[in-house]
Amino acid sequence: MFIDYITLMLINMVAGLVLLAYFVYAGLDDPKPSRWVPGSGITGAIALATGLHMIFTWPVPGSFNIAFGETSVLFGILFVGTSISLAQGWELFTLAIYAFFTGWTAIVIGLRLMNLGLTKQPLITGIGFILTGLGGVCTFPTLWPLQRNRTWRIVGTIVLLVAALIWAQTGYMAYWSHLEGFQNWAPGEGK
Repeated sequence: MFIDYITLMLINMVAGLVLLAYFVYAGLDDPKPSRWVPGSGITGAIALATGLHMIFTWPVPGSFNIAFGETSVLFGILFVGTSISLAQGWELFTLAIYAFFTGWTAIVIGLRLMNLGLTKQPLITGIGFILTGLGGVCTFPTLWPLQRNRTWRIVGTIVLLVAALIWAQTGYMAYWSHLEGFQNWAPGEGK
Protein backbone atom coordinates (compact mmCIF):
# COMPACT_ATOMS: atom_id res chain seq x y z
CA MET A 1 0.00 0.00 0.00
CA PHE A 2 1.22 3.51 -0.75
CA ILE A 3 0.18 7.04 0.12
CA ASP A 4 -1.96 8.48 -2.66
CA TYR A 5 -3.19 12.03 -2.32
CA ILE A 6 -3.42 12.78 -6.04
CA THR A 7 -7.16 13.10 -5.42
CA LEU A 8 -6.52 16.11 -3.18
CA MET A 9 -4.20 17.60 -5.79
CA LEU A 10 -6.79 17.11 -8.55
CA ILE A 11 -9.70 18.70 -6.70
CA ASN A 12 -7.45 21.57 -5.62
CA MET A 13 -6.57 22.04 -9.29
CA VAL A 14 -10.27 22.02 -10.17
CA ALA A 15 -10.87 24.84 -7.70
CA GLY A 16 -7.85 26.73 -9.03
CA LEU A 17 -8.88 26.35 -12.66
CA VAL A 18 -12.43 27.50 -11.92
CA LEU A 19 -11.05 30.53 -10.06
CA LEU A 20 -8.69 31.23 -12.95
CA ALA A 21 -11.49 30.85 -15.50
CA TYR A 22 -13.61 33.35 -13.60
CA PHE A 23 -10.61 35.68 -13.26
CA VAL A 24 -10.04 35.54 -17.04
CA TYR A 25 -13.74 36.15 -17.67
CA ALA A 26 -14.38 38.93 -15.13
CA GLY A 27 -11.39 39.51 -12.87
CA LEU A 28 -9.09 41.16 -15.38
CA ASP A 29 -11.44 44.16 -15.29
CA ASP A 30 -12.00 44.01 -11.53
CA PRO A 31 -11.22 47.36 -9.85
CA LYS A 32 -10.44 45.42 -6.64
CA PRO A 33 -8.00 42.67 -7.70
CA SER A 34 -7.25 41.95 -4.04
CA ARG A 35 -10.53 40.00 -3.83
CA TRP A 36 -8.76 37.25 -5.82
CA VAL A 37 -5.92 36.90 -3.28
CA PRO A 38 -7.45 34.37 -0.81
CA GLY A 39 -8.56 31.84 -3.43
CA SER A 40 -5.27 32.05 -5.31
CA GLY A 41 -3.30 31.77 -2.08
CA ILE A 42 -5.17 28.73 -0.79
CA THR A 43 -4.99 26.94 -4.13
CA GLY A 44 -1.30 27.73 -4.47
CA ALA A 45 -0.42 26.66 -0.93
CA ILE A 46 -2.09 23.25 -1.26
CA ALA A 47 -0.62 22.60 -4.72
CA LEU A 48 2.85 23.68 -3.66
CA ALA A 49 2.87 21.68 -0.42
CA THR A 50 1.54 18.45 -1.92
CA GLY A 51 3.69 18.79 -5.04
CA LEU A 52 6.87 19.36 -3.06
CA HIS A 53 6.11 16.39 -0.81
CA MET A 54 5.49 14.22 -3.85
CA ILE A 55 8.68 15.13 -5.69
CA PHE A 56 10.84 14.70 -2.58
CA THR A 57 9.33 11.43 -1.29
CA TRP A 58 7.85 9.65 -4.34
CA PRO A 59 4.85 8.24 -2.45
CA VAL A 60 3.09 6.78 -5.51
CA PRO A 61 4.41 4.25 -8.02
CA GLY A 62 6.58 5.26 -10.96
CA SER A 63 6.47 8.36 -13.08
CA PHE A 64 3.17 9.61 -11.64
CA ASN A 65 5.32 11.44 -9.07
CA ILE A 66 6.87 13.42 -11.93
CA ALA A 67 3.67 14.04 -13.86
CA PHE A 68 1.52 15.07 -10.91
CA GLY A 69 4.13 16.20 -8.37
CA GLU A 70 6.22 18.48 -10.53
CA THR A 71 3.27 20.05 -12.32
CA SER A 72 1.61 20.63 -8.95
CA VAL A 73 4.69 22.54 -7.79
CA LEU A 74 4.64 24.66 -10.95
CA PHE A 75 0.88 25.24 -10.67
CA GLY A 76 1.16 26.02 -6.97
CA ILE A 77 4.00 28.50 -7.19
CA LEU A 78 2.16 30.35 -9.98
CA PHE A 79 -0.92 30.67 -7.80
CA VAL A 80 1.14 31.76 -4.77
CA GLY A 81 2.96 34.29 -6.95
CA THR A 82 -0.32 35.54 -8.36
CA SER A 83 -1.78 35.88 -4.89
CA ILE A 84 1.19 37.90 -3.65
CA SER A 85 1.30 40.01 -6.81
CA LEU A 86 -2.39 40.88 -6.62
CA ALA A 87 -2.10 41.68 -2.91
CA GLN A 88 0.87 43.98 -3.54
CA GLY A 89 -0.49 45.54 -6.73
CA TRP A 90 2.43 44.18 -8.78
CA GLU A 91 2.36 43.53 -12.52
CA LEU A 92 1.75 39.94 -13.60
CA PHE A 93 4.20 40.18 -16.52
CA THR A 94 6.94 37.89 -15.18
CA LEU A 95 4.36 35.37 -13.97
CA ALA A 96 2.95 35.24 -17.49
CA ILE A 97 6.39 34.37 -18.84
CA TYR A 98 6.77 31.66 -16.19
CA ALA A 99 3.25 30.36 -16.98
CA PHE A 100 4.19 30.06 -20.65
CA PHE A 101 6.98 27.59 -19.89
CA THR A 102 5.06 25.69 -17.23
CA GLY A 103 2.14 25.44 -19.63
CA TRP A 104 4.37 23.78 -22.21
CA THR A 105 5.54 21.37 -19.51
CA ALA A 106 1.93 20.31 -18.89
CA ILE A 107 1.32 19.91 -22.63
CA VAL A 108 4.42 17.71 -23.06
CA ILE A 109 3.41 15.60 -20.04
CA GLY A 110 -0.12 15.22 -21.39
CA LEU A 111 1.16 14.07 -24.77
CA ARG A 112 3.60 11.65 -23.16
CA LEU A 113 0.98 10.18 -20.82
CA MET A 114 -1.19 9.44 -23.85
CA ASN A 115 1.81 8.07 -25.77
CA LEU A 116 2.78 5.71 -22.93
CA GLY A 117 -0.83 4.78 -22.07
CA LEU A 118 -0.38 5.81 -18.43
CA THR A 119 -3.28 6.21 -15.98
CA LYS A 120 -6.59 4.38 -16.21
CA GLN A 121 -7.80 6.86 -18.84
CA PRO A 122 -4.69 8.09 -20.70
CA LEU A 123 -6.61 10.01 -23.37
CA ILE A 124 -8.75 11.94 -20.86
CA THR A 125 -5.80 12.55 -18.53
CA GLY A 126 -3.64 13.69 -21.43
CA ILE A 127 -6.33 16.08 -22.65
CA GLY A 128 -6.66 17.44 -19.09
CA PHE A 129 -2.94 18.17 -18.96
CA ILE A 130 -2.95 19.69 -22.45
CA LEU A 131 -5.91 22.00 -21.80
CA THR A 132 -4.46 23.05 -18.44
CA GLY A 133 -1.15 23.71 -20.18
CA LEU A 134 -2.87 25.82 -22.84
CA GLY A 135 -4.13 28.01 -20.02
CA GLY A 136 -0.52 28.69 -19.03
CA VAL A 137 0.76 29.15 -22.58
CA CYS A 138 -2.02 31.66 -23.33
CA THR A 139 -1.52 33.70 -20.15
CA PHE A 140 0.71 36.32 -21.75
CA PRO A 141 -1.57 37.17 -24.70
CA THR A 142 -4.56 37.15 -22.35
CA LEU A 143 -2.96 39.67 -20.00
CA TRP A 144 -1.58 42.06 -22.61
CA PRO A 145 -2.33 42.23 -26.30
CA LEU A 146 -5.70 40.46 -26.05
CA GLN A 147 -6.86 41.56 -22.60
CA ARG A 148 -9.71 43.64 -24.03
CA ASN A 149 -10.66 41.01 -26.61
CA ARG A 150 -13.86 39.54 -25.15
CA THR A 151 -13.99 36.60 -27.57
CA TRP A 152 -10.42 35.54 -26.67
CA ARG A 153 -11.25 35.69 -22.98
CA ILE A 154 -14.47 33.69 -23.41
CA VAL A 155 -12.60 30.98 -25.35
CA GLY A 156 -9.92 30.93 -22.63
CA THR A 157 -12.59 30.66 -19.96
CA ILE A 158 -14.18 27.71 -21.76
CA VAL A 159 -10.83 25.93 -22.17
CA LEU A 160 -10.09 26.33 -18.46
CA LEU A 161 -13.58 25.15 -17.47
CA VAL A 162 -13.34 22.07 -19.70
CA ALA A 163 -9.96 21.26 -18.10
CA ALA A 164 -11.56 21.72 -14.66
CA LEU A 165 -14.41 19.37 -15.62
CA ILE A 166 -11.95 16.71 -16.76
CA TRP A 167 -9.99 16.96 -13.51
CA ALA A 168 -13.21 17.03 -11.47
CA GLN A 169 -14.44 13.84 -13.10
CA THR A 170 -11.03 12.21 -12.63
CA GLY A 171 -10.67 13.40 -9.04
CA TYR A 172 -14.15 12.52 -7.82
CA MET A 173 -14.03 9.09 -9.46
CA ALA A 174 -10.65 8.53 -7.81
CA TYR A 175 -12.11 9.50 -4.43
CA TRP A 176 -14.91 7.00 -5.06
CA SER A 177 -12.49 4.14 -5.77
CA HIS A 178 -9.87 5.13 -3.17
CA LEU A 179 -12.41 5.03 -0.37
CA GLU A 180 -13.12 1.41 -1.26
CA GLY A 181 -9.54 0.43 -2.01
CA PHE A 182 -8.11 1.92 1.17
CA GLN A 183 -10.96 1.00 3.53
CA ASN A 184 -9.05 -1.79 5.30
CA TRP A 185 -5.64 -0.15 5.29
CA ALA A 186 -4.08 0.64 8.68
CA PRO A 187 -0.89 2.53 9.51
CA GLY A 188 2.14 0.31 9.86
CA GLU A 189 0.96 -2.28 7.34
CA GLY A 190 3.66 -1.27 4.88
CA LYS A 191 3.58 -0.04 1.36
